[in-house]
Amino acid sequence: MFVVCGEALMDVFAGGDTPTGIALDARVGGSPYNLAVGLVRLGQPAAFFGALSRGHLGERLIRGLRDEGVQTASVTRVDAPTTLGLVELDAQGVPSYAFYGNGGADRQLEIGALGLLPTQIRAVHLGSYAMVVEPIAGTLRALVEREHSGTPICYDPNVRLNVEPDLARWRDTLQWMLSRAHLLKISEEDLALLLPRVGLQQFAEGALAQGARLVVVTRGASGALAWAGACVGECAGGHGAGGRHGRGWRHLPGGPADLAGRTQLSVDRSAGRAAGSAIARSAAVRSPRRRHHLLAPRRGPAAAQRTRPLTSVPFAPIWSADDATLGAAQRWRRRHCRWSESEREVSSHP
Repeated sequence: MFVVCGEALMDVFAGGDTPTGIALDARVGGSPYNLAVGLVRLGQPAAFFGALSRGHLGERLIRGLRDEGVQTASVTRVDAPTTLGLVELDAQGVPSYAFYGNGGADRQLEIGALGLLPTQIRAVHLGSYAMVVEPIAGTLRALVEREHSGTPICYDPNVRLNVEPDLARWRDTLQWMLSRAHLLKISEEDLALLLPRVGLQQFAEGALAQGARLVVVTRGASGALAWAGACVGECAGGHGAGGRHGRGWRHLPGGPADLAGRTQLSVDRSAGRAAGSAIARSAAVRSPRRRHHLLAPRRGPAAAQRTRPLTSVPFAPIWSADDATLGAAQRWRRRHCRWSESEREVSSHP
């Protein structure tokens, strides 16, 4: 069971003027909420861990989760209003948000709610402003402390300064998560905001050194970069990181072919889909457990070598992207690689 933690709210879009005001279109949302729905649409079991209002809008949010097949046994209901996010789109379709949520239901997740979580947790995803506002932030930190030694943790800061304007709070949370998250996804915009003097590669190397297994930096229309132990991958533009277009990855000439091929199986299954839409991010969150073991070649001197963590090999940038290589990577895997037993168990789920 994937557990997705954080806020659920109503995204409110202006529908145009009316004789007496403005028509508003309210839609269920919140990045964790959307991610949980995306996981289920991919055929993965997912539970939402958060707090929802007992009012009309809260009822609509929980009905949306249940209609999609998301498990709601770990949802807490509270007597607080649902947060509203007023969404405005610019000429390029890029959204900006104004949040109305002080004292909102999505913040009211107390630490006692940890007892509602399922006993079998396959991975945990968290992030956004739920990690920096109380009391939910303290509850989620307690969850991370409890689970990170044996469960893959995925973290996306998803900075919203109009919810928490204190940059130090966001920086402290990012720093705290670096040694606890297995998959770290951050946008280039958020990274420049939080660490303006730190380059992408410098940040990725530092995160890997502190324990992350995969670091993904999304770059909007320019695609994404991903670092996994020994290599850096680049995905062409699209919806964040290639998103629905399914962009592939290729090995640059001159790199170590065996390492590149083995690592590509981890990168093209995860980093290339790491951001953009809820469905894209949900493909990424299931990769950390796969990366607990490297795929070993069937032939050659390494055939007898046991699988090793990706972080055991030194950093060496050897990747670039194109649109036609995902199939080639899969063919390479079939010819040269085997799954360890734990990998086979995970990959049996689509």
